[in-house]
Amino acid sequence: MFTRTGNGAHPISRLREEMDNLFDNFLGEGWNPLSAAWSPLSGLVRGYPPLNVWEDDQNLYAEAELPGLSMEGLEVFVVGNELTVKGERKGCQKESETYHRCERGVGSFQRTIPLPMPINADQVEASLHDGVLTITMPKAEAAKPRKIEVKAK
Repeated sequence: MFTRTGNGAHPISRLREEMDNLFDNFLGEGWNPLSAAWSPLSGLVRGYPPLNVWEDDQNLYAEAELPGLSMEGLEVFVVGNELTVKGERKGCQKESETYHRCERGVGSFQRTIPLPMPINADQVEASLHDGVLTITMPKAEAAKPRKIEVKAK
């Protein structure tokens, strides 16, 4: 039961502590949805990484937020009409260091989404800049818009 403790903490802070305790008691310590045990592969959380997908006349683009990862820790696949982004963020524990908090999500992830049109998989390019992965996927010729000349009779 939620009770007022009188320790001067803001009511919202106390509510958050109570909710954290509830989740810890129900799901066990370390229920963090970004931890390896709660990875997107388990289906328990929304897809990670979050993706934006858009297009212009020539290309389809995807953008994913992946702070703290390098290209060496990432794999990008285009198979058929699906895009897969796969990677791993290493844990923060090192033998020579003592951590007081380790809250950043760690572990493996994989996200596969359907593509809305055929693309040239051989020409796909990916770049990582400031924690944002940008994937450029050239459209297949059949998917590109064609201008049709209208003739007068």
